[in-house]
Amino acid sequence: MDFVTKDDFFRPHPNFDDGINSAICQSEIDGGVDVSRLFPGTELEVETHYHTYRVIYQGDGEMLISGHPDFCPDPVRVHLAGSTWGTPMIKLRFIGRGMKMEFVHPTLGIIQTSRVRDVREITNA
Repeated sequence: MDFVTKDDFFRPHPNFDDGINSAICQSEIDGGVDVSRLFPGTELEVETHYHTYRVIYQGDGEMLISGHPDFCPDPVRVHLAGSTWGTPMIKLRFIGRGMKMEFVHPTLGIIQTSRVRDVREITNA
């Protein structure tokens, strides 16, 4: 059985090209939110290049999202696929700074946002 050590986490994957390994490393530096670690009901504000979205995590990759004048002016339940660098490779259930958030809309299908500038939890005072 192979054991993973802390030294294994930041090693480039030997089967990925340098560009992909660099993008993965940059996503770790830029940070983001692994939604699988959130509690249902957690509210996020996701600021992209063009819009600011309000996300309420529902659990199991599902979320209510609003903030886009055409796709979700009012809250709509979507499935978060994850974030991408604009390639077919996706970081599952992750909303990453510098990446494009990708979700599945119930009537419009797959939607990819512009690049995420910031993501933060909304706390009720």
